[in-house]
Amino acid sequence: MARVLVVGGGPAGMMAALTARQSGWNVTLLERNEKLGKKLYITGKGRCNLTNAVSRQEFLTHVPRNARFLYSALDALDSFALMEWVEGLGVPLVVERGQRVFPASMKSSDINRAFEAALRREGVEIRLQSRVRELLIENGRVLGVCMEDGSALCAQHVIVATGGLSYPATGSTGDGFRWAEHVGHRVSELSPALVPIETADTWIPSLQGISLKNVMLTARWGGKKRFEELGEMMFAHFGITGPLVLKLSSLLDPQDVAKVQVSVNLKPGLRPEQLDARVLRDLQERANQQLSRALGALLPARMLDVVLRLAEVPAEKRGHQLTAKERGRIVDLLQALPIHLRQLRGWEEAVITRGGVDVRGIDPRTMASKTVPGLSFAGEILDVDGFTGGFNLQIAFATGYCAGRNIPLDR
Repeated sequence: MARVLVVGGGPAGMMAALTARQSGWNVTLLERNEKLGKKLYITGKGRCNLTNAVSRQEFLTHVPRNARFLYSALDALDSFALMEWVEGLGVPLVVERGQRVFPASMKSSDINRAFEAALRREGVEIRLQSRVRELLIENGRVLGVCMEDGSALCAQHVIVATGGLSYPATGSTGDGFRWAEHVGHRVSELSPALVPIETADTWIPSLQGISLKNVMLTARWGGKKRFEELGEMMFAHFGITGPLVLKLSSLLDPQDVAKVQVSVNLKPGLRPEQLDARVLRDLQERANQQLSRALGALLPARMLDVVLRLAEVPAEKRGHQLTAKERGRIVDLLQALPIHLRQLRGWEEAVITRGGVDVRGIDPRTMASKTVPGLSFAGEILDVDGFTGGFNLQIAFATGYCAGRNIPLDR
């Protein structure tokens, strides 16, 4: 049988190897780490947010760049087909809030074990700790790979699924981008995505560890409101993180982060006049108490202390001493707490890579190169990325499925 080499044993690579083998190819899977799916182990905080069970149309709204490229891939393997596939491998799944899909055990290791067992059962040759140095090319065609030990492996087709640059400790070196450029593919600018954001405000570190739920994060740049969403965020010693912040980070130009105007509505369920009435009621009920206690039901103590400081109201002031003007400043901050951004955090904390191999040079039905025979790409190496919630793993599995199932080569 003709041989296919798959470089990279993450979700895209494992799926590509499995589907290529099921399509009748002799498949060798090359993984530089000591085990498959090393990055998969840490996704979803170790629980593996496998995919998201929204409709295909809604799924694409969670892909900020090059969503149209995924039409064919999702036709071939959408989230529901992936769920059926994984359960067919013996891993029960559950759907949680936000339509996020997890293994019922909440253990990413179950997904890894199921795929590795399927690969071995189907007869895929798995070579761990196998580092590829470069692609083997002759007359503009990929004929295999050259290994770091100097040996060469020949093949009729090579699928590159080496991931991006995020979480370098898992083996993400960016080699695949270098190989792509070497054979003439354009690689768009690479930057961390789904990443925490560093802030310039001196009060932020004092709130380290405080998690806020059901708050509204708003961001403006270029003179327009570009982002506004309800959800969760958290304060850290360096700035802000959490689902809302990670999503926002994927929309920002890394060079212009400091120009973005961000505010948090801590009480989005109340109109300004309703919130003012709520604050006034609390003050009247605790008129003789200090503000740090009189308004204690509004926010965590450390958070309230910051709001009072920013409003220039002494925390030791009594409830009955607060003026209407001071109360107005507090209400304004509760519904528009300004946060000044500095920069995105680095690759070590990024969930995914923004940028990658330009999809205009890739056949969206097969993931094969349009210009270099014998070569395909799948997964994070492509210039396609989604928000948090299982969308990126779905993209990896779907593009891997297409790459393995539709190898455009006569055997």
